[in-house]
Formats: sequence, structure tokens, C-alpha cells
Amino acid sequence: MSYAAPPPSSYGMLAEFDTAEQVIDAAQKAHAEGYRHMDAYSPFPVEGLAEALGRKRTGVPAIVLIGGIIGGLAGYGLQYYCSVIDYPLNVGGRAYHSWPSFVPATFEMTVLFAALSGVIGMIALNGLPRLYHPVFNVPRFSLASHDKFFLCLEASDPKYTPEDARKFLQSLGAREVTEVPQ
Repeated sequence: MSYAAPPPSSYGMLAEFDTAEQVIDAAQKAHAEGYRHMDAYSPFPVEGLAEALGRKRTGVPAIVLIGGIIGGLAGYGLQYYCSVIDYPLNVGGRAYHSWPSFVPATFEMTVLFAALSGVIGMIALNGLPRLYHPVFNVPRFSLASHDKFFLCLEASDPKYTPEDARKFLQSLGAREVTEVPQ
């Protein structure tokens, strides 16, 4: 009989930095050092931070494309069904399947479904709504919404050990390094 390992006692190690350049540099060095499970927090979007963390492109564009195609097909199919199959009307000798008249509504359904699927896909891929996160337990983390930048090395990383992570983050010039309780 095998038993699962007990959950780690901490979520990870959180380092505080003063500037966006410092957190980008720290993320690049952490990625180069072999850390893969990490995240950064900043008061505003930082250009290049996602790449420094090793993030790849998201699936949101594909979700928007699929939603748009489904919306276009649904809009066209609904009009076709109504005009040709369910309730055909001969208006001024026009053909039942008059595709030019279907274009505006089809376009609108395409845009509507693409937008809705983009919003829902973004929310789902971001893991929202998230009412609690372990980094909220660190008192100074509230500064992430004001003027400080944070890099968190997560305990789920195979390379992570608390002592090594603390030494590594301190060597990067972090203002403060704090263990994040679970």
C-alpha cells in the first residue's frame, strides 16, 4: 500500500522588489536557474514579465475563433431554417435561400459569440473567480497593488527547497524574502 506525500507546509517563498526591472531580472534568473513553478505580482502590467516567467501563449485566441465560427454557423443556420424550412415566404419573387440578406445577422452573431467566448475563456483560463490565494497571508503583499513588485517561487516546483529558495531570492537583491504559509 502506498501513501501520498503530505502537503507542503508552505505555498512557497515570496520576494519583494522595488522596480519592474528588478522583478523581470529576478524572474529571468529564476527561470535560468531551473525554477518553473513561479509567479509575479505587480501594481500594473509589466512588458516582458510573462516571457521572463517562461509563460507560453494562451489558448484564448483559439477559443475566440471557435466561438466566432460557431456563432456564424448558428446565425446562418437559424436564418436558413426559418426562411427555407420552417416558414418559407415568397417575397417579391426572392429565393427562399437568399444568402445576401443573411450576411448582417450572421456577422453580428459571429461577433457576439466570439466576444462572449473570449470573456468566458479568459476567465476560465485565469482560474477566476479566485477569492483566496496563499500570498494574501503575507502582510506586505498588499503593497502589490500600490508600488511594489513580488516574485513567488512555489513549493510545488521540483527544484524548490525552502533554504535554497530563500538564499537564491536574497542573492537577487530582494528587499525582503518571506515564506508564504499554506
